[in-house]
Amino acid sequence: MKIVFMGTPDFSVPILRGLVTDGWQVPLVVTQPDRPKGRKKTMTPPPVKEEAQRLGIDVYQPEKIADRDAAARVLETEPDIIVTAAFGQILPRAILDAPPHGCINVHASLLPKYRGGAPIHRSVINGENEAGITIMYMVEKLDAGAMLSRQSIPIEAEDTAGSMHDKLSVLGKDLLLATLPKLINGEINPEEQDEQQATFAPNIKKEDERLNWSKPAAAVYNQIRGLSPWPVAYTTVNGERIKIWQASLLDAAAEKEPGTVTAAGPDGIDVVCGDGRQVRLLTLQPAGKKQMNAETFLNGKGSTWEIGMKLGEN
Repeated sequence: MKIVFMGTPDFSVPILRGLVTDGWQVPLVVTQPDRPKGRKKTMTPPPVKEEAQRLGIDVYQPEKIADRDAAARVLETEPDIIVTAAFGQILPRAILDAPPHGCINVHASLLPKYRGGAPIHRSVINGENEAGITIMYMVEKLDAGAMLSRQSIPIEAEDTAGSMHDKLSVLGKDLLLATLPKLINGEINPEEQDEQQATFAPNIKKEDERLNWSKPAAAVYNQIRGLSPWPVAYTTVNGERIKIWQASLLDAAAEKEPGTVTAAGPDGIDVVCGDGRQVRLLTLQPAGKKQMNAETFLNGKGSTWEIGMKLGEN
């Protein structure tokens, strides 16, 4: 049973490793091309490429999987099934129709909710109580194929996009390995998605990163943890960006304008939000500096911060 695996970021790595460890034959891994990264724009391979090379698997990196030559390269391995996980491109019909057992995707949401490229971020930002994995058939429409299996896990109050990413990556591996034998043995009846229930999780944009203190405190808190550790939420002070890596939600209310600092000390910096409740900033990062706790920040770059000042623009 030959599997062509397609994936790109860190999320996909445990899934690829799990397939190989579980004894599945993976003759080819398809991933995105190397991209420039960092200030020096150093060409950097995607994490899945590095893992595939470590495992001794051939790697193919087409710019567009829909190109005829790219499809031919994939299909010359004669895969029995194609598995994708955060690959980043929609597969063309020529590939979708070829494997005897089809093309399936490991998607990090409980479909039909949160179709798209940022389901983990959006689930946390939107204050969801649970997230999950859906294994589904791939079609020529974004995350709209029939579902083969689903499994949920809770989103705890302290979870971030980073912690949920790691949990869901492992869950995706486990659910895939449990689903594959049943699928191949014809023991699964695919379930079509209810289009009326579909929601979307578009990729994070620059405007999504800026904190709006006029929003309720819970929404601000969810935005901070939903953007940590990437791309990280920020606020502004006198035109300078300050990234907010970690915060906590306070019960105490204050009759101040949104964005007003009500306390600033070693335990954190308390800021009023639109509903009067407050968020405590715990880990901050000034421009050009490393992230630091509130005490270190206030002893350095934030030494001019004082009670009564306002953050951001409402």
